[in-house]
Amino acid sequence: MSPVLSATVVLLSAWGTAPQSDLSCEQVDLVELNHFFDDQGRHVFDQMIFYDWSPEQNRYQVRAWRLLKSASQQPRHDWERDLYVATWQDGDLFRKVLAKAMKETWTQHDPELAEREYLPKEMRRELYHPRVVLRDKELVP
Repeated sequence: MSPVLSATVVLLSAWGTAPQSDLSCEQVDLVELNHFFDDQGRHVFDQMIFYDWSPEQNRYQVRAWRLLKSASQQPRHDWERDLYVATWQDGDLFRKVLAKAMKETWTQHDPELAEREYLPKEMRRELYHPRVVLRDKELVP
């Protein structure tokens, strides 16, 4: 067996046995990059808030939110597709969320919490959650 063929066989066999994380790619209408500050003006946290447009309510409604753990998670503009793209590792799931529009805010209130007045958290669509099957029972992690 040639060295090139041997290397190819080794790579293919390793690729098949390596743990694979799931990929979730979704699109929302708006992503907000929010920087939250306390009453003394101290930075508390950064978060991404994902919104879908509701024609019935004639407003954007929160779909989900995630804390930013690193600057690499921030949405970036994809000039080719004219979309904003946020990618990050979310547990075992690799997420990519595309948004038609983006806004960046600096607030002393949490916009996601305020939005619960309009659409309770339990009523939100949320981002995709893979289902885990364990002995014929379906569980959501």
